[in-house]
Amino acid sequence: MTLAQALAAAQALGLARLDAQLLLLLALERGPQERAWLLAHDTDPLPPERQQRFEQLLQRRAGGEPLAYLSGTKEFFGLPLRVDARVLDPRPDTETLVEWALELLAPLPGASVVDLGTGSGAIALALKHARPELRVTAVDASADALAVARANAERLDLPVTFLQGSWLSPVAGRHQLIVSNPPYVTDDDPHLAALAHEPLQALASGPDGLRDIREIIAQAPAHLLPGGWLLLEQGWDQAAAVRALLAGAGFVQVQSRMDLAGIARCSGGQWPGLG
Repeated sequence: MTLAQALAAAQALGLARLDAQLLLLLALERGPQERAWLLAHDTDPLPPERQQRFEQLLQRRAGGEPLAYLSGTKEFFGLPLRVDARVLDPRPDTETLVEWALELLAPLPGASVVDLGTGSGAIALALKHARPELRVTAVDASADALAVARANAERLDLPVTFLQGSWLSPVAGRHQLIVSNPPYVTDDDPHLAALAHEPLQALASGPDGLRDIREIIAQAPAHLLPGGWLLLEQGWDQAAAVRALLAGAGFVQVQSRMDLAGIARCSGGQWPGLG
């Protein structure tokens, strides 16, 4: 079997061409940036031991396991994060939340930021990398998730404070920004079956998907400085509901931000007072 035939067989199983290429590179112990190498060597034979490895990866991917778990890495906001089944596979859509946070933080040197439900540390580490002088605290209820996030912080040499607990319960003081990508999928969402390899507690959030968002919005005012902001990622159809929750809790300048697909991916508001 040649490399080209291996890719064709993977696509015949229904895998996207990019996924097939990345899995083949993984089986060959080559980097994900070497797709051009595959094209240049498409008539090369695939050694039997590499073919066996490739087929194992294909079966796992076809079974719904995220590509990031198979490779052990995922790039987020330019950072190579190590990820596994203890944390969510970071989505590109969440970069919208980071971009909005950086806009708000631009005039605030040395601001204090809290990332709730940090998972792999993606948001916290992206903010710290972009603005090294920020004081960043990352919170997660899962000790397993915090182990992944701490390892990423150490490997990337990005000093962040990590706390274990439910949302803002372990956080002291008041801060300029609280940001979170919390669970927001309804408990009965049929898409959860396709996400079975990812931690359920990081995905599902009650009958309407808003249980954790409500809790964060209720807790946030006691932990925000006057003029501070709360930014939340939400589901594709939840923006209006989240804005209503923010306004009902007393936040002002309540608004949403679109992701690259034009979906209202994040909502946020400012706590009243002088910044």
